[in-house]
Amino acid sequence: MTGNMTHPSFHIDGADRPGRWLVTCDHATNRVPDWVGGGDLGLDPADMQRHIAFDIGAKGVTHKLAAALDSPAILSDFSRLVIDPNRGEDDPTLLMQLYDGTIIPANRHADAAERERRLDQLHRPYHTAYGDLVARRDDTVVCAVHSFTPQLKGRAPRPWEIGVLYAHDDRLAIPFMAACKAEGWCVGDNEPYSGHLPGDSVDQHALRDGRPNVLIELRNDLIADEAGQTLWADQLAPILNNVLAASGL
Repeated sequence: MTGNMTHPSFHIDGADRPGRWLVTCDHATNRVPDWVGGGDLGLDPADMQRHIAFDIGAKGVTHKLAAALDSPAILSDFSRLVIDPNRGEDDPTLLMQLYDGTIIPANRHADAAERERRLDQLHRPYHTAYGDLVARRDDTVVCAVHSFTPQLKGRAPRPWEIGVLYAHDDRLAIPFMAACKAEGWCVGDNEPYSGHLPGDSVDQHALRDGRPNVLIELRNDLIADEAGQTLWADQLAPILNNVLAASGL
């Protein structure tokens, strides 16, 4: 199931699964539609395989985690460098021009018309579908899956295996972190980033309507292959279900 039929902006996995969870992956792929720079942002191909273009490993975890939770998943199908679905429409970083030391040539001179075209063809269809899925039942719980690089250029190594991000709603985040720490994992509390941005995906589809939510960041070297993705999905699913059940939400 996709957005624009020629250039799909999203995929839905397990739309008919009955579970309460909606597992989301905002940065699932590094695809550049052929109508954006002929399918080329002007970057070296090696850069398109880096974390700047997508969340490495997050797609596989999302598919496997959603199946384990018997719940649907929605995954973007365009690179965050084309337009970032985890940003509000008025966010100045919606079209990134520089990311982790790399200039994005195709975005340097993108004008308002180009920005609107990418919003209309990619960003908006994804969020429309996201909104429809999250509203499919009154008690939907959002689990957003992301990944982070072990080290940004010129920065210290990141020790966390998993990070949990939250802002105004920590009802699931706090007990989930405690459960992860009980597993012996190195857990980041609002690390490697802090909280949410106004207008981001969790803000739009969970926080504004009071839906329970948890945003998980996995270090991408741990989920770079299918074995790691399966391992983490299998470990996280029962923890998520147990934390949700104990919360009474």
